[in-house]
Amino acid sequence: MSQPSLLYKTPCYSPVGDCAMLIELGQGIDPTINERVLQLENQIRKLRVSGVVETTPAYASLLLHYDPDQVSFSDLQATVSSIHLDSLPAERQRFGWQIPVCYGGEFGADLDYVAEYHHLTTAEVIRLHSKARYRVYMMGFAPGFTYLGGLPEQLHTPRRDNPRLHTPAGSVSIGGMQALIAGVAMPSGWQLLGQTPLATYDPQRDPPFLIAPGDEVHFHPVNATEFKRLEKAAAKGKWAAEKVSLSEGADSHE
Repeated sequence: MSQPSLLYKTPCYSPVGDCAMLIELGQGIDPTINERVLQLENQIRKLRVSGVVETTPAYASLLLHYDPDQVSFSDLQATVSSIHLDSLPAERQRFGWQIPVCYGGEFGADLDYVAEYHHLTTAEVIRLHSKARYRVYMMGFAPGFTYLGGLPEQLHTPRRDNPRLHTPAGSVSIGGMQALIAGVAMPSGWQLLGQTPLATYDPQRDPPFLIAPGDEVHFHPVNATEFKRLEKAAAKGKWAAEKVSLSEGADSHE
């Protein structure tokens, strides 16, 4: 079971080694807490806080990597503590992504198992999975590894007892109450439903990470023929993804 969500009245600050600070704003997987984390990260970047070299947001916390030759832990804590969380700007640039997925067969080895586990047909699993709108809570574990919240309760499924040693880049999977998109080929214990031709991570692309925390993802099913077509187009640089600005409502393509 997931832990209950709780937004702390005041942030908790902890050292992580000698050059990083963990700022915990709450606990649990909750869009309100996660949005507060991203608002704080955005404000720290805007202020160009001295000594901060990188920020890493997670579900309910923000990790600040800093240069100890430029700023001490105590001074950095004092600076961040002066930011009034309740008055942070609500608007951030964020996007909604339309992600094509080829479900089942060679692309989704666990689709049949998930359907059987929930006493559903594979078509019902695909419908439930693809009709939901998912929040990108964080990126982590591996490059382009996109943790998604919003999986319908009817599809909450334990992870595999025996993880696979290899799943391809673009794997679209579920585990527990979460969904994910894998940016690189890797071992995985998540239940593999399908695969997208979209490269969420490409070190040769600017930016290398396509989707960001706080964005919204919507999957739409495609058949194997369409998957192959999009995969070839992406390899030639002629297609990457479709997105819409959630802040401004203007359609755009990447």
